[in-house]
Amino acid sequence: MIDEFAKDNLHRRLRRDREALLWKLDGLSDYDARRPLTATGTNLLGLVKHVATVEARYFGEVFDRPSPQPLPRWQDSDGSDQWATEDETRDQIIGFYRRTWEHSDATINELSLDAPGHVPWWPEPHPNTNLFAIMVHVLGETIRHAGHADILREGLDGRTGVRAENEQQIDEAARAAHRAKIEQAARSAVPSSSSSGSERPGSS
Repeated sequence: MIDEFAKDNLHRRLRRDREALLWKLDGLSDYDARRPLTATGTNLLGLVKHVATVEARYFGEVFDRPSPQPLPRWQDSDGSDQWATEDETRDQIIGFYRRTWEHSDATINELSLDAPGHVPWWPEPHPNTNLFAIMVHVLGETIRHAGHADILREGLDGRTGVRAENEQQIDEAARAAHRAKIEQAARSAVPSSSSSGSERPGSS
């Protein structure tokens, strides 16, 4: 009974956060969806491609149920799953992610939480695992990267939220006032001179 409850809750949360990540591409130009938005090159379409690849491996190879989507060998991983090449379309990457959902959901639905799996890229003594541990791991990956996508999208056009139906209209004045309040609190919390002799921000 508790196993089914845990499995259902983990699966429901995974489905929710998959959709949240994908929604972060909504309404963006192809350039904004692809372009690097951090010093390390993090980009929105690349996040979707990466999470799709992670999920395809963990709910596929780990349980000897290879994904129908061809994947390079994990030994050959070179970071190319974190950005979209000029030959890859947004629709192709989104389609890959959605097909991965179907394959992963079939694995989750057909196996019990204690079903054994093997993760060859995990170091000893951790490679031998089970469906419960993999569901927690993939959910954690999805949430982490959905959070990255939240920040990147806010930086592009100010849009925030988990799903379209809960999105609120942007109030620029209210946001500016809220940010100013936090900025003032941060400045007030910093002493005029710290023990290292550094100056308070903006005190020069």
